[in-house]
Amino acid sequence: MEGPIRVVLADDHAAVRRSLRRVLDSEENIEVIAEAQDFDSLMREMHAQPGVLALTLTLSDAPGIETLRQVRKHAPDTEIVVLAMHDDPSLAQHILEAGATGFVLKDMANTDLPAAVRNAAAGQRYISPSIANRLAQRVDLS
Repeated sequence: MEGPIRVVLADDHAAVRRSLRRVLDSEENIEVIAEAQDFDSLMREMHAQPGVLALTLTLSDAPGIETLRQVRKHAPDTEIVVLAMHDDPSLAQHILEAGATGFVLKDMANTDLPAAVRNAAAGQRYISPSIANRLAQRVDLS
């Protein structure tokens, strides 16, 4: 891959976006090109054709999984890393099935988000380790 990984951040809380931006801006070869606070601004920013979208599930004006599906439909070449507050393996599984490449717990974003963005840009899945372990256990039990 040539050039930095171009990222759009989408979260309805400005403080969260600032924090996530600081995390990603401190990384080599990752460039945050835009931020979105709601579904409409997200769809406008997707015209910049980012390599990765870091998307919260709680945009105030759109349901998370439906937002994910809409982005996937309109920007099929953009990889999506979902940021979630809930460490629910079922939720992670639904998000991945809906088209996300990564699933990161917000409380682990400082360490997990850069790795998730890099993996997503390379077309590889990334799941926060605590969720990945629980998903693996669920699969082993079925």
